[in-house]
Amino acid sequence: MANPLPVETVSTGADKAKLAAAAVLVVAAVVVFYVLSKQDLWLRVVALIALMAAAVATFFTSEMGKELIAYGRDSVREVRKVVWPTRNEALQMTAYVFAFVFVMALFLWLTDKTLEWLFYDLILGWRR
Repeated sequence: MANPLPVETVSTGADKAKLAAAAVLVVAAVVVFYVLSKQDLWLRVVALIALMAAAVATFFTSEMGKELIAYGRDSVREVRKVVWPTRNEALQMTAYVFAFVFVMALFLWLTDKTLEWLFYDLILGWRR
């Protein structure tokens, strides 16, 4: 049996504080949105967006946020390596898929009607 992967945890106190601050800011954004319920909607939305932006900025300054940014950069780099099909190849493969679906639907319909005829008409005699 293979060894399980180690669980990564936040290692430094500063990272823990940043993540806790980000969580508090998210909760504060929701609370402020509802506390300001008597105010205009635009003010509530601005307060919500500002606090959520602060939470996101705080998260991205932590080590986990930096790893997430690095993961995103690596993903974009990998997507650029993909050899995308040409328009003709994509249309041809789409036509193959539609043809296969049509043939499979026809096969399933014929199978269903054959079994219906076999069971209901021949064996049970329900349709007279």
